[in-house]
Amino acid sequence: MKQMTWAVVVAAGLAAAVHLVQAQGAAQADAKMSFFITSVGSGNGANLGGLAGADAHCQKLAGAVGAGSKQWRAYLSTQGPNAVHAKDRIGAGPWFNSEGVQIAASVADLHSDKNGLTKETQLNEKGQVVNGRGDTPNQHDILTGSNLDGTAFPAGEDHTCSNWTSQDAGSAQMGHHDRQGGGANPTSWNNAHASKGCSQPNLIATGGNGYFYCFNAK
Repeated sequence: MKQMTWAVVVAAGLAAAVHLVQAQGAAQADAKMSFFITSVGSGNGANLGGLAGADAHCQKLAGAVGAGSKQWRAYLSTQGPNAVHAKDRIGAGPWFNSEGVQIAASVADLHSDKNGLTKETQLNEKGQVVNGRGDTPNQHDILTGSNLDGTAFPAGEDHTCSNWTSQDAGSAQMGHHDRQGGGANPTSWNNAHASKGCSQPNLIATGGNGYFYCFNAK
């Protein structure tokens, strides 16, 4: 009986040690990460609590994988007075995914045909590939509210679900992280088409799940 108890204690100790090593390895693997797609949305459609709420969401997800000491910003634009351009929120680069693969060297590179953005490189903070076209469910629509060059739309027609505060009326401009699909710019990562609406069901029906991009703004 004592031998069995000792064996259980040893096994538990080994399991704890393995878990610790794995956790440390995961933290080290995330050390270079400066870009990811959120693994979960707000749960309230495109109502992210504004830019501040979206940034906090990025920070929380990054913190869960050992990257919370960095300054994270959502790649989102706003419209109207004091409009914000997504490209101005994310720092100067370069940016790397959760596996340490560089996806862009600079803001100009990010918004050019030379970037390294593909379905396989645009991972979430956990290092997982996000579902794209052909997967079930398709979740390739990523909220951005931005033009191809990362700038904001002019005031007027809603492209940001009331600056990321609405889960009802309005629409959001979205990109395709897998660089394929429909819309005016089907291969664009940040400006493919508009959503059907701002609610979670409408985002899902369009081909997304309320995900957005997060960058280490340094």
